[in-house]
Amino acid sequence: MQKSISYIFHPIFMPLIGVLFYFSKSPRFIPLPLVQSKLVPIIILTLILPILVNVLLKAIGKVESIELKTTEERIIPLIVYCIILLIVIKRIITPFEFIELYYFFLGVFGSTLASIVLNMLNFKVSIHMLAISGILMFFIGLSVHFGINILGSIALVFLIMGAVATSRLSLKAHNANEVFMGCLIGIAPQLMLIPRWL
Repeated sequence: MQKSISYIFHPIFMPLIGVLFYFSKSPRFIPLPLVQSKLVPIIILTLILPILVNVLLKAIGKVESIELKTTEERIIPLIVYCIILLIVIKRIITPFEFIELYYFFLGVFGSTLASIVLNMLNFKVSIHMLAISGILMFFIGLSVHFGINILGSIALVFLIMGAVATSRLSLKAHNANEVFMGCLIGIAPQLMLIPRWL
């Protein structure tokens, strides 16, 4: 059960969940072709490409598994993911079209960068907690920004955060400090950037 939670709420799905939630809750009219033109490259870049990179890294012996158990194994995938996020920010989601999503991805980039620095300092931050806590702050920001009641969704994310934290601790994938730090660096960049689009 604990392992299933870690897979279902894997960090790799979180950016896509944020984008899908945004398009489903935005009160603005967004033409379907425009939505599709953003979703397809985001799925390719943030979901499919990282999986292929991890498969390649495993094949050449740079990582042992998709779980990236050591700080050394995490650095290359995180750097690649930072590059992917920069492509998304520069080419796919611009501040002129979707300012909320632009700063969401900029926050994800900041969190990933912080995670790289901590890994280089031999501190294995929980990327699961980083991802889900970033989603939580984005949902809260959207609620305030659009003036919509999404308390049910926010409460659900809180419950998921608790389940993910429990899962990571039960599996001994992280200790309490690593879980807390993941939560902190997931929330902080989103929180700092929210005033720019509210």
